[in-house]
Amino acid sequence: MAIITPTFNLHGQCEEAIKLYQKAFDAKIDFILRYTDADKRDFDFPLTDKQKNYVYHSEIHIGQQRLMFSDILEVDHLTKSTSLFLTVTLDSADEVKKAYEIMKDGCTIIYPLQSTTYSSCSVSLVDKFGFRWGIMTEQTDK
Repeated sequence: MAIITPTFNLHGQCEEAIKLYQKAFDAKIDFILRYTDADKRDFDFPLTDKQKNYVYHSEIHIGQQRLMFSDILEVDHLTKSTSLFLTVTLDSADEVKKAYEIMKDGCTIIYPLQSTTYSSCSVSLVDKFGFRWGIMTEQTDK
């Protein structure tokens, strides 16, 4: 059985992003492995003092979905794409509004908070790290 795991690559902001998603979605941080924790055979270049504390590999869970995160060292600019995004479906409009309030600083709104044909509360945004999220309920009555 194949497993698809969304993986987020950042450049020095990985831990900040993880903590934002933990707060917004009540995510569980499984672990954070830093470059100083990694086997040196995994990469063959010296680290700056700043890079030593970067996230080499981490995993969180939002609900039952595992997501992976890391700070990429090889490039100083990552190309962002908003055509593919994650949708987080929450139980109530209040939960959607709470997540939005946490995520909205520095974001770009694609679709504002609204009720739709399929959701009592839905919003789509690109967060301050450049990742697009859909946050919604499935219910039309909550």
